[in-house]
Amino acid sequence: MDEHVHKAVSEGLRRRGVDVSTAQETGLLSASDEDHLKFATQQGRVIFTQDADFLRLHAAGLSHQGIVYVPQQTPIGSIVQCLMLIFDLLSPEDIVNHVEFL
Repeated sequence: MDEHVHKAVSEGLRRRGVDVSTAQETGLLSASDEDHLKFATQQGRVIFTQDADFLRLHAAGLSHQGIVYVPQQTPIGSIVQCLMLIFDLLSPEDIVNHVEFL
């Protein structure tokens, strides 16, 4: 989870059995978006973000394990529901170097 994502999203996913890592937990608060993407790629993790800067990194051709983007002001319940759908339907290989928009 990017640092701007509300903690209720992580908590909702964890209650549903999803292994979630947050910027706060990994010591990446205030790190650059490039550092977030690099860390997630090294860990084999998809980035969930509400920060459009990650879309620019993708467009610039930076390799990643996947980015899931949702606009600000999207209700938390909707975010969790959509993320669970992605978790249930897509394999890790399906999302490598791909952006999924919610």
